[in-house]
Amino acid sequence: MNWDFLPVFLPACFALNMVFGPNNLLATTNAAHVGPLKAVIASLGRIAAFIPMIAIAGIGLGTLLTTSMWFFVVVKWVGAAYLAWLGLKLLFGKPRAVAFEDAAPRSIWHLVRQEFLVAAGNPKAILIFTAFLPQFVAPDHYALSFTILGALFLAMEVLAIAIYAVLGSRIGKYLRSGTAMQWFNRASGSLMLVFSLGLLAMKRPGG
Repeated sequence: MNWDFLPVFLPACFALNMVFGPNNLLATTNAAHVGPLKAVIASLGRIAAFIPMIAIAGIGLGTLLTTSMWFFVVVKWVGAAYLAWLGLKLLFGKPRAVAFEDAAPRSIWHLVRQEFLVAAGNPKAILIFTAFLPQFVAPDHYALSFTILGALFLAMEVLAIAIYAVLGSRIGKYLRSGTAMQWFNRASGSLMLVFSLGLLAMKRPGG
């Protein structure tokens, strides 16, 4: 394979990974509540959702989102509803002081599941894989090159998650009181609702 694509692919990929969307907001919020390590571990749920998306895009089924109106609408509405539910929980949840060593009793499985569902309910992710990754595929080594590109994308995603988790943990240190955490939760919940509305306004490519 020719690796000349890396100087273009890696910066473009990292820019996509760093976009402040629902999952990166969730990683930041989780880190503020339970610390950066648990937030990064929880993000494995996001990676678990992305792996089959990359595989689907690789075998060409990603075009289903661009050709099937009902499939696109179902994914969009389910994702928007889940984001809205998370946002409302943050908005109206009981305030709690932050202490990483004595953090809220949130199981890792619960956080992993949240990351998975937010990622799986966002059709924009698979559209990115369908539109972005094929631009760098070597036609004569399609399967191998698509797999490598997908792996590189996921590696850059983990790096972006770590950056947001560190940012969230820094924010969390200033939110020791229940009142401060309540305002942080309200801000995060409001952003989740904005992202939910953004998903609902999203149009099918070519539609």
